[in-house]
Amino acid sequence: MSGTNDMQIFLTYGDIALASSLIIIVLLISWRLRLKLSKTLLIAAFRTIIQLSFIGLILAWIFAREQWYEVLIILTVMTLIAGSAAKNRVKRSYKGLLIDTLLAVGISAILVTAIAIIAILNVEPWYTPQFIIPILGLILGNSLTAISLTSNQLIESFHEQSGRIEMMLSLSAKPFEAVHEQIKAAITNGMTPTLNSMLVVGIVSLPGMMTGQILAGADPTQAVRYQIVTMFLICVSSTLGCTISALLIYRRFFNKKDQFILPQ
Repeated sequence: MSGTNDMQIFLTYGDIALASSLIIIVLLISWRLRLKLSKTLLIAAFRTIIQLSFIGLILAWIFAREQWYEVLIILTVMTLIAGSAAKNRVKRSYKGLLIDTLLAVGISAILVTAIAIIAILNVEPWYTPQFIIPILGLILGNSLTAISLTSNQLIESFHEQSGRIEMMLSLSAKPFEAVHEQIKAAITNGMTPTLNSMLVVGIVSLPGMMTGQILAGADPTQAVRYQIVTMFLICVSSTLGCTISALLIYRRFFNKKDQFILPQ
């Protein structure tokens, strides 16, 4: 590791190799407890290095060029991958689930990112990759987790409580009234990780973004301000994403005659 006079630390390939070797501890635990995770851990570690190294090269190239269409391509690919990842985490799939997760992830993340870039940070031009790419990535990563949790629980509850829902419909309940409790519980479940993080941030944990800025030599007060902004952005995006996802899924389980169905 090499440092400068202002205590800014630069990581070398040797430092990365040393950090990578720590995975041996995890492998030993997996072997000793017979967790059967060794193969998965090795693949995950290898993909972490390859994927981050690859994206680092791409970002360095894009940062140097600052072409709006190249930035737009990266943002689109990131959103598509996030939507697909959210869909793949849902146990019970149905035709159209990918579209629903893409809409939920895309609308919530892009809307909140646009507000952050234009109204809060006042970035000029808006497509400056140094700002828009990491902010969208941060929001997408948290939103897809919240959306997948909401989607998974809501679909499961619709299947498991179909009898109760049909009974409420037979008692003249409107479709939304019949599934309101399931929707409320699913959105709450999706928001739980975000809310838990907000409750302990700065006391129990120092988030990755804030830690990275401080390690890179940024002013701690500025790092804190950026973290406060991102926490609220994540909260809003997750809430919007969970709500959109729940409403889209809810409509899939009712036909045009407002009859409850289980989509294939």
